Amino acid sequence: MGVRNAPPHAGSMLESLRGLGYAPPTALADLIDNSIAADARDVAVHLEWAGPESWIKIVDDGGGMDDAALEAGMRLGARDPRSERAATDLGRFGLGLKTASFSQARRLTVASRKEGGPVVCLRWDLDLIGQEPAAEWPLFEGPAPGSEHLLAPLDQMAHGTVVLLEKLDRIVTDGFAATNMIELVDHIEGHLAMTFHRLLDGQLPMLRLSLNGRGVKPWDPYLIGHPGKALESPEYRILHTTGVTVQCNVLPHRDMLKPTEHEAAAGPGGWTQQEGFYVYRNKRLLLAGGWLGLGDGGKPWPRDEAHRLARIRLDIPNSADADWKINVLKSTASPPVRLRSQLHRLATETRVSARRVFAHRGHVTPASGINSNAGVETWQVRRSAQGTSYRIARDHDLVASLLDRAGSLKPDILALLRLIEETVPVQRIWLDTAEDKETPRTGFAGAADNEVRETLLSMFEALVTFRGLSPTEARERLGRTPPFDRHPDLVAALGVKDTQ
Repeated sequence: MGVRNAPPHAGSMLESLRGLGYAPPTALADLIDNSIAADARDVAVHLEWAGPESWIKIVDDGGGMDDAALEAGMRLGARDPRSERAATDLGRFGLGLKTASFSQARRLTVASRKEGGPVVCLRWDLDLIGQEPAAEWPLFEGPAPGSEHLLAPLDQMAHGTVVLLEKLDRIVTDGFAATNMIELVDHIEGHLAMTFHRLLDGQLPMLRLSLNGRGVKPWDPYLIGHPGKALESPEYRILHTTGVTVQCNVLPHRDMLKPTEHEAAAGPGGWTQQEGFYVYRNKRLLLAGGWLGLGDGGKPWPRDEAHRLARIRLDIPNSADADWKINVLKSTASPPVRLRSQLHRLATETRVSARRVFAHRGHVTPASGINSNAGVETWQVRRSAQGTSYRIARDHDLVASLLDRAGSLKPDILALLRLIEETVPVQRIWLDTAEDKETPRTGFAGAADNEVRETLLSMFEALVTFRGLSPTEARERLGRTPPFDRHPDLVAALGVKDTQ
């Protein structure tokens, strides 16, 4: 049986690799990964607008490369993804530098210097592929004529690397102007602040990153330590694997955040897109949001408004890349089957907590049966094979008191309650919630104190006169009963005279 050698055509292969799907922010994040892998502590990214001659440059103070290492780094597929790597390595395929660069530019130049060594420089230029008869995959030495000054920072550095992207044909397209470049820089900043936030955080951060001369500040997806959070779990270790940990978080409701906090916490993708799992490898964010295909009844959970406050931090080691199906773009992950049940349980608990916070606008009360001193909820949710219905509790303190004193009006009051139950504008509430991205205001939110007090007095009278509680017991019960638990000052002001 014969064997044929079928190498790829260089031009076709490189043009195909350009279509992997990198956006400018994800491409730059991949290039910064290389700087981190080279032990860089300072990385400077610069995007320069110059029309068709615009360029992007990344300068780092990492260990640098000699000529042999640089040539290996510039070669496609220089690394076997199955090979064992250092625990801190952020790469895998040996493609990131080239594919990320080619996805945005047609010319890639890399210059580098090791401690005590000379500056070495190699360049790919896609426009020159196929024009060198002696080399099908021509790797040019030195920068392109006229670009030498862009590598000048390396002359003043003892060691480090400069990555230069030119001919930005995937960025500077027809109609792209300086204002578009400014918007792109802002978009990139948000992505880098999210992707590397754990490396940028702290008094002595592992990484200092700047974009066009301005320091990139970390974006914390979890509002760690915020007093309004409903859930900030300890770190859990996932069984049947090594080095996989999880922390569950439910962010505060909008009502418990300052406007600036709420806007910042939404993240680059907005509240709904940012919900779900955040997958990290060596503290570098790979995946921001989504539920990893987990769900119920064979249907994956969607990203929706009711669970938008749920964010789960998930750390995996780089040795688990294959198990988790990490792709070249570092943008997808799929948990191994043996771990899905554990992740499903933790995610379910987090989603339930997030839904309660969303529905109650952050004022979450203990689950029914835990707090026996609280009054009966006004609305009861009933689920059956015919669907979900909402009923006014007939044993609610005020409702029961009215029915007891209604006399001949009792049938009319019961009919009115049933009419209200059967005409709850469910579809309108759902539509308003979807359009406003917020639950409708209930629980006397924004109401004047005198409006709350009017209903509160009727409740207080029902407890003291109808239920036979003492004023102290009535105040304690109202203080634990929604929505009056949000108005402790008004509850405390109630007295015996209010029942006379």
